Amino acid sequence: MKKFVTVAVLSASLAVAGCGKSDSSADAGAEKAGGTSTASSSAPVKREAGNWKTDIKLVKFDMPGVPDNMKDQMAKQFAAASGTEQCVTQAQVDQENAADALSKGFGEGCTWAKKEIGGSTIDVAGTCTSNGQKVELAMNGTMAAKKTDVLVTSKGPAPAGGQMEMQMQVTSTNVGPCKA
Repeated sequence: MKKFVTVAVLSASLAVAGCGKSDSSADAGAEKAGGTSTASSSAPVKREAGNWKTDIKLVKFDMPGVPDNMKDQMAKQFAAASGTEQCVTQAQVDQENAADALSKGFGEGCTWAKKEIGGSTIDVAGTCTSNGQKVELAMNGTMAAKKTDVLVTSKGPAPAGGQMEMQMQVTSTNVGPCKA
C-alpha cells in the first residue's frame, strides 16, 4: 500500500507543480494585428509567480479489507498535509513545463494513453509500473494563472487482493507575493 500511496502523492505533486509555458507573445501579436487572443490556446496557462498554498483532500479511498478507522486516519493525514505554502519565483515559473514534468516525473515505467495539457485544462491518463506493481493514474482539472484544481485518481491491486482506488482533490492557489 505504501507504494500505491507514494505514486498517488507523486501524481498530486505533478498536478500542482506547474502549468507549463504559454505563448503570450503570439496572443499579443494577434491582438496588435486586430485579432483576438483565444482562451483555448493549445499552450498550457502559465501560473503567476508568488506564494502558492496547496490543499489536498482525500475524496475516495476504497481498498478491500481496510477498516473504516484506517480510512479515517488516511483522510486525517491528507488533511494535515493541506495548507502548505511555497514561494514560486518568476525564474521557476519561466522554467515550468507540465508536459515535460509528466514525462520525467514517473520515469521510464509509464505509458500515457492520454496527455492533454493545454489551454486551461489538464486531462491525463496512463499506467505506471514500479517494482512489478501496475497503477493506473488519471489527472483531470483546470489551470489558471492564480489557481490549479485537479482531481487525481489512482487505481491498482490491493495487497490483500482485489482492486484499490484513491481520489485526491489537489487545489493550489496563489495567495499573494512571496513572504520574506
